[in-house]
Amino acid sequence: MKAAVLDDITSIRENPQPLSFVDLPIPVPGEKQILVRITACGVCHTELDEIEGRTPPASFPFILGHQIVGVVEKRGCEAGKFSIGQRVGIGWIGQACGKCRYCLGGQENMCPDFKATGRDIPGGYAEYVAVFEDFAFSIPAAFSDSQAAPLLCAGAVGYRSLRLTGLRNGEPLGLTGFGASAHLVLQLSRHLYPDSAIFVFARSELERNFALSLGASWAGDTALRSPQKLAAIIDTTPAWKPVVKALENLAPGGRLVVNAIRKEEMDKNQLLHIDYPLHLWQEKEVKSVANVARRDIYEFLELASRIPILPDVEEYPFADANRALAELKAGMIRGAKVLIMDYSPHQETRNTR
Repeated sequence: MKAAVLDDITSIRENPQPLSFVDLPIPVPGEKQILVRITACGVCHTELDEIEGRTPPASFPFILGHQIVGVVEKRGCEAGKFSIGQRVGIGWIGQACGKCRYCLGGQENMCPDFKATGRDIPGGYAEYVAVFEDFAFSIPAAFSDSQAAPLLCAGAVGYRSLRLTGLRNGEPLGLTGFGASAHLVLQLSRHLYPDSAIFVFARSELERNFALSLGASWAGDTALRSPQKLAAIIDTTPAWKPVVKALENLAPGGRLVVNAIRKEEMDKNQLLHIDYPLHLWQEKEVKSVANVARRDIYEFLELASRIPILPDVEEYPFADANRALAELKAGMIRGAKVLIMDYSPHQETRNTR
């Protein structure tokens, strides 16, 4: 099979071709695994964190990618959850022990033995992947393969983030950063909290206009004060300045939910600007999102198909994986980026909705 592998930690700005295309044997599924022929795989900022060493892969060379859609080609001898030819998805959660207090308490996303797809176990930047069937998900018919891919991570972690805000209908919500996850959260919020105003903070005028087109009440630069104090804000950026500015915009008792596996180091000195009375006093909270649980993916896929929520998708041929990652690093974002697993180097990138 053809696979795009990461050979070592590198800087994408200095090395815009971090992945190498190689031929590897097709994986053999274990007893409780399925072999999936991949048709689409989303491109996530977490891949940048892996490539640049903030959350490095378990070994090298390694296959990244954790927003996987494909069809079941083979089943292990003890696998019977899915039929041959059935369409399935795989997200960031690839394995958990099922026995620790976190797993037994419904918090498998914090399991000490949590294994992430595309970081700890091989991912979806390839033509095939073998996965445990209990960590695969049926894809609703409402979505194309490329539409379904970002729902498995950007959508599911956005859904978890929204739940963690504790928001009640009518309370104002902020979204800082407006990429793959936030554009889905905005659509979800409008459905779940129809009386809540939604305020979007983004550096790019293109992203701000996109947010307004999806129904945001207001959109402004990351550094601006919102027209009113907000009950909750979800941060989906890799930077620290949006965190500091978001704290300024929280109402007393408000909660900032940081939706990121890792933050970058470039502007970490922004934390030195935190002033206790302005940013933290009056019982403001900061809560991080740790991975996703299977519940998040199951529930979000069902909810998204019922509403429906259709992601704005930019498709790339698999051969252009490095270009998609470089554009993501450069902030060239509208919605979600998805690789189409047809190894044809000269296809054009296209947008779908």
